[in-house]
Amino acid sequence: MNDQTPRPQIDHAKALIKVKAFGLNRMDLFQREGHYPVPPQAPKTLGVEFSGIIEELASESESSFKKGDAVFGLAYGGAYAEYIAVSTHMLIHKPDELSWEQCAGIPETWITATQAMYLIGGFKPGKSILWHAGASAVSIAGQQLSSANGASAVFATARSDDKTEFCVKELGSKAAYNTETTDWAAEVLKATDGKGVDIIVDYIGPQTFAGNLTAAARDGRIVNLASLSGPSFKPGMAEPNFGLFVGKRLRMEGSSLRSRDEDYQGKLRDQLHDHALPKFKDGSFKVLIEKVFKWEDIQDAHRLMESNKTKGKIICTIS
Repeated sequence: MNDQTPRPQIDHAKALIKVKAFGLNRMDLFQREGHYPVPPQAPKTLGVEFSGIIEELASESESSFKKGDAVFGLAYGGAYAEYIAVSTHMLIHKPDELSWEQCAGIPETWITATQAMYLIGGFKPGKSILWHAGASAVSIAGQQLSSANGASAVFATARSDDKTEFCVKELGSKAAYNTETTDWAAEVLKATDGKGVDIIVDYIGPQTFAGNLTAAARDGRIVNLASLSGPSFKPGMAEPNFGLFVGKRLRMEGSSLRSRDEDYQGKLRDQLHDHALPKFKDGSFKVLIEKVFKWEDIQDAHRLMESNKTKGKIICTIS
């Protein structure tokens, strides 16, 4: 904590934010270990989502923002800090109904879920959807979005019974399956009368690949956002039936949010603001927080995330 980083400079449409809280994400762990491809415009400092107060505005900033405004937003990096410089195109005014901690847990997770569902998955009311890693922050957001926006059925997977129970009781999923103890793909087919699900959002990669092909419906879409089970198939993993790709006319697409340009991210910010923010205000959507740390205890926060035992966001506050 003795190293000092200069206060960021702002230009064009950027604002200087005094950070009140920031959210942790799995990518932070990978970046810390040198395994995450950081965008060229990102600073070395970790962190992509935050809440705070505007201290300065550059000349091309959005006119709806002014000095002293309470905001939250998404950045390419630099949120683990007392100050962050970020485009005003990626900011949202903080509602009075939400705390600094809650707002810091919204941008990355809810925008990623929106991107996966709509822009990649082609979600429309009446479609069914499965969220892997159901107790992760993005899937917590995704299950709420799916239910609220007219999914015919929402399913989830997780690696423990308490997490699958959490998905059903707290998030409203029709069913959730423990991937350690059940043939989740077979259970999904059974629950859908053999049809399968229209959209699968996956972070696991090789370990769930074969099951995804089985559980997907004809003309289904599989959205891959990460590969937590590693970059390649390992002994003991189920062998995929590649004939299902053709037989079911499946589409699989990988995607990431952080590597997208500002225009792309800005459109997702607008969608979050227009469609989700009212539901945060009235309590329909919930930001579920596992634990709040002081930012001096960031190592403990990372250890908690590494434990894979959380059901919600990990947040750090800066006093």
